Formats: sequence, structure tokens, C-alpha cells
Amino acid sequence: MEKKVVLTGIKSTGRPHVGNYIGAIKPALQLAASNEYSPYYFIADYHSLTTVQNREQFKDYVYGIAASWLALGLDPEQSTFYRQTDVPEIMELSWILSCLTPKGLMNRAHAYKSAVEQNLQNSLDQDAGINIGVYSYPILMASDILLFQSDIVPVGKDQIQHVEIARDIATHFNHVFGETFSLPQYMVDTTTAMVPGLDGRKMSKSYHNTIPLFCEEKELEKLIKRIVTDSTPPQAPKDPDQSSLFLLYREFASENEVEQMRNNYRSGIGWGEVKKELFLVMKRYLEQPRQRYKELMSNSREIDKTLHYGAEKARQKAKPFLNEIKEKIGYSG
Repeated sequence: MEKKVVLTGIKSTGRPHVGNYIGAIKPALQLAASNEYSPYYFIADYHSLTTVQNREQFKDYVYGIAASWLALGLDPEQSTFYRQTDVPEIMELSWILSCLTPKGLMNRAHAYKSAVEQNLQNSLDQDAGINIGVYSYPILMASDILLFQSDIVPVGKDQIQHVEIARDIATHFNHVFGETFSLPQYMVDTTTAMVPGLDGRKMSKSYHNTIPLFCEEKELEKLIKRIVTDSTPPQAPKDPDQSSLFLLYREFASENEVEQMRNNYRSGIGWGEVKKELFLVMKRYLEQPRQRYKELMSNSREIDKTLHYGAEKARQKAKPFLNEIKEKIGYSG
């Protein structure tokens, strides 16, 4: 039985945080461990160029994301792990797809519409500060997905539209040039669709409410203490499934610990005690990965070697398929 291709990418736009791990890295590693899938995982550094336009930051963020995946257990032999910029076929396909994508489809993209609405609310020109990379972002993402004939694309709820756009573009190409692309399906993990940040909103760098994944223990403890809770008395029963602290706790604790904490919630436990226990399980869980992360970040050559190896594997699939696509559109070189 042929394995299904599962593909996911993570933008290199800052320090990896706990939300990245729970929402993307952890589920991806679980899929990679299954014999059902052929995993393609990549660092979306071209995507990050829409906002990260400092040379040193650009490089450092890429290494930080790569080191995070590797430190947390990604096996480069088991998965195809690459840097987007190391696979030029992605950008070549992106141009081809751009020429078949209606402008109106990009006008309806959520990220662009949101940026326009924000500009209008601030009495600015609707396109102020919006570069073409932001506008055409979904086409590059479609290229990421379609080039590897992806069957499944794990995403958060806010990314579903991008997979739907990729399907629309693929369907149109297939109609014009003949059956070429398979149509990808999105996969949303409803249990981790929204990882709460320090203030209760979705954990996001844009909200400045994140917990850096590999911060030092003192910083981790300090940040956990800042997580917003309500005024429910310690002795009062609490619903664990409505608690951001419990959601985080269950991602790092053992099954027995999770069940015990669930019982503690029902019988009554203070938020301070929960935060203390959360710190202890996170400290234990991340201790070895943090050490490995530091080792990798001090040895960028090892990271480059791993990413170049992954890019070679990726291009073995990308190059012949791109040639097939180019033949379909009339290229005869």
C-alpha cells in the first residue's frame, strides 16, 4: 500500500514557542512515527520574508526552527525535512500557478482582507504596508503543497482556506492542461486548534503572549506565573476542560499525572498550585530537548548539513514532477 504524503511547514518568524510545538510540531512528529505516511516537513523561510527583512534575523530564525524540530525528535531519515529556499522548484511552480490564479481569489484571502480592513479602520489607504508577498502568499503555499502531491496538510483552523485555495488552483490547472495535481485534504486537530497564551487569547507572536519553547527555567517559571486565571477560590471545583493551564499541562505530563490533575480540579485546587505543577512537568519534559537545541544552535554546520540532505531528497521528487508540469503547459526544453 502506497503511503500518503503528509506535508506541513512552519514559518521562521521568531523564537519557537509552546504554541508552535503543541499545534504543529508535536502532531507532525506523531504522524511521522506512523507507517501510513510519507512526511514532508519544511521551514517556510520564503514565506517569512514578507515580514522578516533583516539578514541576521532571517538566518537565525531558520536555524532556530530547524534546531527545534531536530531537538524534539524529528528523524531526517524517517522524514523529508528541508528549507524552502533550498528547493527552487517551489518558486518556479509558484510563478506558473500565479499565471492561472484569478486575482479575485487572492482578494478574498483572509490574511489580505484582514490587513485591508485594519488599514481602513485606521483611515489609511487600503493597501498601505501590504507587499505583494503578503498578497500572493496563498499561491506560494499552494506551490508548497501541490509540488509534492500532498494528500494531507495538517493546519490550524485559520489556515484551512489556504488548503482550499490550493485545491481550487489545482482543479483549474487540471481542467486547462489535463489531470496533473492530486487534491489535498486539510487535517485539523480540534484538541489543539487553539493553544492559549499568557492572556488567554491564542498564543501568537503578534499578541506578545507566548512562552518560548526553550527559554531558561527561571524565565519559564516566571511566564507560567503570568498566565491569566479567574478568581475561583482554591477549594471550589473547577472544570479542567475549560482551563488554559490544564490544556498546557496535559501536553507535557504523563497519562497518570493528567488523570490525577483532572481529579484535583474536580475536588478543588488553587491556581498557584496548578501553575507550580505545570512548571515542574514542562521543566522535566523540555530539559533534554533544550540541551540538544543549544548544541545545535552552536553548530549551524550540522543544521545546514541536515537541511541540505533533506532538500536533495525533496528535489528527487520535485524536479521530475515540475518537468512534467512544464511539458503540460508547452515547455519543450
